[in-house]
Amino acid sequence: MKRIVIAALTLVSLAGCLAKKETQQVLKTGTWRATIEIQGQPLPFNIDIEKDKADGYDVYLRNAEERLLLDEVTVTGDSVDIVLHVFDADIKARIKGDTLQGEFIKNYEKDYNLPFLAVYGQTYRFEKGLTQDSIPDFSGKYAVNFVHEADTTVAVGIFKQIGDSVTGTFLTPTGDYRYLQGNVANGMLQLSTFDGNHAYIFTAIKTPDGKLMGEYYSGKTWMEFWVGQKNDNAALPDADKLTFLKEGYETVAFTFPDVTGKKVSLTDDKYKNKVVILQLFGTWCPNCMDETKFLAPWYKENQKRGVEIIGMAYERKPDFEYASSRVKKMAEKLDVTYDFVIGGTNDKALASETLPMLNAVVAFPTTIFIGKDGKVKKIHTGFSGPGTGLYYEQFVQHFNETVNELLREDATSSITP
Repeated sequence: MKRIVIAALTLVSLAGCLAKKETQQVLKTGTWRATIEIQGQPLPFNIDIEKDKADGYDVYLRNAEERLLLDEVTVTGDSVDIVLHVFDADIKARIKGDTLQGEFIKNYEKDYNLPFLAVYGQTYRFEKGLTQDSIPDFSGKYAVNFVHEADTTVAVGIFKQIGDSVTGTFLTPTGDYRYLQGNVANGMLQLSTFDGNHAYIFTAIKTPDGKLMGEYYSGKTWMEFWVGQKNDNAALPDADKLTFLKEGYETVAFTFPDVTGKKVSLTDDKYKNKVVILQLFGTWCPNCMDETKFLAPWYKENQKRGVEIIGMAYERKPDFEYASSRVKKMAEKLDVTYDFVIGGTNDKALASETLPMLNAVVAFPTTIFIGKDGKVKKIHTGFSGPGTGLYYEQFVQHFNETVNELLREDATSSITP
């Protein structure tokens, strides 16, 4: 009898394994059109799915010329879990033949689940217009105001249009909106981006006098109106003057734990008589990701010249273990070898309290340049990433000029910011 029971259990177990194999779905490789539902409308973007070297999957988020690699993809039965790069967010979906149906989830925010849908083989982003005749041209540079009931933000919009296809971005005093892509359909400009954490839609029409009147939607609830006027001389406030030391201060002082809990201070021997760059950032921040992608290889090439970088993380939760784990993951993912400390949370008012010598923490990222004498020489607010084209190239040039100037000075020199 015992043998019969064992045999029966074995057959049940084998049947279960076979059933599992039968329900294992194939994730089709190729291009998909994806949408995330925000504020009652679909935000479209494109993804490419490819097989990796381990016979698993890689997913690429596509926005304009950017292909952002997502290499943590798990298929279990009929489900797929896509970890969204360095961000504490996922796409969890069911595989149903030519569709993926599920949710975009921000793990660090309560109840942040937005409907997600992807359709295999669709290569467009927004639907085309009913006619391709008389398509208005939105190309150019615009002086922009984003208007919200709480405040107004100045910006610069730059768009490139070929036929009905449009790419571009907005630059603001605190950073850029990265790679935007879309089209003009039925007279309306439509742009979107999804970088794994931020989900944006921009729309606009052109008035008879050439002004752009539009709307901007971000995530679950944020919405602003925006107005743009074509202006080749449109500019932002000086990013080197928005954040500054309060009167009576010449230095930045702090003692924060690194990712292992060890206390770190600028007075440590490692930083004495060196040029030090402080990067105020968060792993939740796409602009910070862009800056880190610039700083990581730059540091490897320039550390031997007498330069150190300290990334000061301000994360979404006050828990040290959570913050440390997010920073460790980002450092590994982006191959970052400079130092990190945990400064606090992303609340700007609370972040400002951790650095009371500053007028405020205005933006993430903010970059503070410190000379060999330990004095602050320059503070740059925000970051113009590679999606801004020429503006990014200018940032890189000015960054290198600043560091080169500081390296030429000796430890007792007085340098004008």
